[in-house]
Amino acid sequence: MKDVGVLLSGCGVYDGTEIHEAVITLLALDRKGARVICMAPDTSQHHVVNHLTGQPTEENRNVLVESARIARGEITDIKDIRASRIAALILPGGFGTAKNLSDFAIKGKEAEVHPEVHRLITEMADSEKPIGAMCISPAILAKVLEARNPRVTIGNDLGTAEAIEAMGCRHTVCEVDEIQVDSANKLVTTPAYMIGPSISEVAEGIEKLVEKVLEMA
Repeated sequence: MKDVGVLLSGCGVYDGTEIHEAVITLLALDRKGARVICMAPDTSQHHVVNHLTGQPTEENRNVLVESARIARGEITDIKDIRASRIAALILPGGFGTAKNLSDFAIKGKEAEVHPEVHRLITEMADSEKPIGAMCISPAILAKVLEARNPRVTIGNDLGTAEAIEAMGCRHTVCEVDEIQVDSANKLVTTPAYMIGPSISEVAEGIEKLVEKVLEMA
């Protein structure tokens, strides 16, 4: 049984993890017999969004605490995870990826990545262990691994693709049910809800990503 890390960024598409993407990932991993280790940084969210109105609120929430909602309480602070503990790492999307795990949503190509997230991704790459990323989360791989000239997809959003390529990454246009495989860097990416709109279509791409990541692990 392979241990696979799933990196969460809160709970909710507008300020944390995209919940559908996370649940599909967890289900696909479980069906393939993998043991999941959910993780998140113990840090404050960039902001909190009312998902009914789409407007920011005055609340303060913690990324690790909110991510525990998706993980049903079984979650670890990312600072306690080393690449030696897991066979692969998968990053679901959601704006939390671009607001809490990094500031890509604010700074674009000048973004900085949370130090513990940066460390673990670097460790995985150095150990030649596979990383899967979906939706907007490939932007984090582009930033952390920019010196390795990685190839990823976020679908077909030209503005986001340009920002990713400005960080030294190569972008491939993909449909929602497709994956992009960078064999040299052991990266697997899929657009998910960057394209959507159907959860069944999103699931096709994520399930292919999970299968390929496990094959490479």
